[in-house]
Amino acid sequence: MTTVLCCDENEKLRLSRRGVLGRGLAVGAVAALSGLASEAVDTRLAFAAGRYTGDTLVVVSLRGGFDGLSAFAPIGDTAYYRARPGIAVPKSSVIAGEGGLFGLHPALAPLLPQWRAGRLAAVHAVGQPNPTRSHFAAMEAMENAAPGSSIRSGWLDRMLGLTGAGGPLAAVSMGEAMPARLLAGPSVDVSMTGVDDFHLAAADKKPMAAALRVMYADAPPLLAAPALAADRALAATGPVRIGGYRPANGARYPDTDLGAALSDVARLIKARAGLVTAAVDCGDWDMHEGLGPAVRGQRMYDNLAAFAAALAAFTTDLGETAMKSVTVLTISEFGRRVKENGSGGADHGHGNAMMLLGGGIRGGHVYGDWPGLDPRDLVDGDLAATTDYRSVIGEVLQKRCGLGALDAVFPGVRPSRFGLATAR
Repeated sequence: MTTVLCCDENEKLRLSRRGVLGRGLAVGAVAALSGLASEAVDTRLAFAAGRYTGDTLVVVSLRGGFDGLSAFAPIGDTAYYRARPGIAVPKSSVIAGEGGLFGLHPALAPLLPQWRAGRLAAVHAVGQPNPTRSHFAAMEAMENAAPGSSIRSGWLDRMLGLTGAGGPLAAVSMGEAMPARLLAGPSVDVSMTGVDDFHLAAADKKPMAAALRVMYADAPPLLAAPALAADRALAATGPVRIGGYRPANGARYPDTDLGAALSDVARLIKARAGLVTAAVDCGDWDMHEGLGPAVRGQRMYDNLAAFAAALAAFTTDLGETAMKSVTVLTISEFGRRVKENGSGGADHGHGNAMMLLGGGIRGGHVYGDWPGLDPRDLVDGDLAATTDYRSVIGEVLQKRCGLGALDAVFPGVRPSRFGLATAR
């Protein structure tokens, strides 16, 4: 799904990279130190050096402000229908229920088997501790996830540091979207548009690779590490590229950016490349207008359908055995306002829903403390956030990724106690 955000501030985040490294390959630190611009990316991957034994964590960032009130509609809250007479999901349209209070949007039908099998769950009324309706500020805070501290790295970069990730592909960004801050920090990252496009921009690549090694052989570590990491990454991905890739188990990925990105993530997982985490962007959720009713051909329906199709193909491709060691979770910078606007959409809000998918997830359930949508229960017209999104991730990090105390990743945050994941 191509990232297309309505607000002008998001366009300022789009950058491009050119230089000695080709469109298929670039190293972030080399670009910065050489005065080159940083390439916008929508997928980042990180690989461990054999010490990590937890799940592969796939973080899907739903850019633009995802409307959790549509995806997991509070059909048992009468205020929902009063606030959204034109865009609320009818009770008769939901495809699965949760105690009469929540229902899944019909466009999520490709994921219904995962819900029924207990591998797909949601957490509702989640949000950030310091909410803002600015895309830029909210995304920066969401990916840094350390408000009130002096920490400037991304929370996935901090998580990687604790796992001891340090293989030749310790951090990789894939695709062309917004610059992800989740992996900002000391981990060197390599950028690729796709596994098959991972190469040097030169007709004769061997001399170029050799030149890189010679150029940086005696350079200070800060300068040499990114270039040498790129050289090692090229060697490590070579066997993965040989022979192309055919998804397994009859999986068919949609012809979208998200489909392509998840296909490459599955490919690397099955290649046993030591994948620790993948952060994937999925955009076009900033629906100030035309969100539409829950029928095919409407913007929210079609976006959710494409999103669900990509995730369903990913789970089919990996198969039940591999998915036992994979956890997928979604985050978004904020939700949408409860009341629909005059353009058939919803403006920037606060409280939202997260999705979790994997063999270690206790699914078929919507977790969280529901605050209600009566006007007196709202926060400045928004769904109140009763759960810090970091605490949900924290429970996953502890139970599925083997992390201990969370302070090094999320300062001052305790993991949620919903029991949404099983311990490995």
